Amino acid sequence: MKNITVPELGESIIEGTLTSWLIKEGDSFKSGDNLAEIETEKITIEIPAQTSGTLTKIITPVGATVNVGQSIAEISDQITTEEITETKTNQTTETKEFKEQATSPVDKPNIVKKSKEIGDKDDNLPNFDKEQGSANEKIIPMSKLRQTIARRLKDAQNTAAILTTFNEVDMSAIMALRKKEQAHFQKKYGVKLGIMSFFVKACTEVLKAIPEINSEIHENKIIYKNYFDIGIAIGSEKGLVVPIIRNVENLSNADIEKAIFDLSNKANSNKLAMSDLSGGTFSITNGGIYGSMMSTPIINPPQSAILGMHSIIERPIVVKKKIVIKPMMYIALSYDHRLIDGKQAVTFLVNLKELLENPKII
Repeated sequence: MKNITVPELGESIIEGTLTSWLIKEGDSFKSGDNLAEIETEKITIEIPAQTSGTLTKIITPVGATVNVGQSIAEISDQITTEEITETKTNQTTETKEFKEQATSPVDKPNIVKKSKEIGDKDDNLPNFDKEQGSANEKIIPMSKLRQTIARRLKDAQNTAAILTTFNEVDMSAIMALRKKEQAHFQKKYGVKLGIMSFFVKACTEVLKAIPEINSEIHENKIIYKNYFDIGIAIGSEKGLVVPIIRNVENLSNADIEKAIFDLSNKANSNKLAMSDLSGGTFSITNGGIYGSMMSTPIINPPQSAILGMHSIIERPIVVKKKIVIKPMMYIALSYDHRLIDGKQAVTFLVNLKELLENPKII
């Protein structure tokens, strides 16, 4: 008999939550097959089999907290060809059924469903009256990722002196350029020309001129970054993640669009690695994809600033003493006022507006 143990989960991460078993007791597997999933405070990690064998006993149930090196199951290295074939044939159906069973309110730890008909009691939840009211409720543990998001956002508010300043951008030129170049761009590079690459490139150029916004405070010192690793906020099913595009100053629009496409796919399929999320000198979040007209984004520590993009809305504005309808976007820069002055923040947005309203494909 051999044991399946929790592998290294990433730098400074020592524990996670076992979120699912991908096979059940008695199933055979090949080397490289994924056996279980563990969610950490940053990413979800799949545990692959190191050798072929059979899962003989599950030690750790779904929902349990696990530590690096902990044994979570027992396996046997005995396996037959017929078992492999049968397992592969039924793998999709069995995995689906097993996941449904493993995540049901009956099996999952610390979940309580209450109603007048059920009226369950749970000694693990003191001071909670489970028989009052008629609405159904489900109580589940907060995921490691959600706990990290909550902690980091609260830390940012408690530590930094966050201030937000606004401007607006006429998106006419970017929209016209995208329409003109889209077919050629997509055929040449295999990816669509979005608006995000224009923002990433423009932000990078302005950050070069105002280095404080690309810096961070460390104790009583300021660390100036002479490189530009831009974080792009992506909303996944498990929560908000901010993967990093490295050395943006050396990338083209096509490079950036490809990077965003790849990172989005990895985020939505739980394939992000620790290296995708670590570091970053400045972040951009686009609430406009959800319909947000205006917001005040929270900085991503230890970074000192974040740009918030919003919905493109046709609004009447004055151009050369005439009222015209233009596709406009509000942009917001939240920044740490301990390091960045109001003048620098306003200058950043003014210069950014100028670049965005006169776009180039690089």
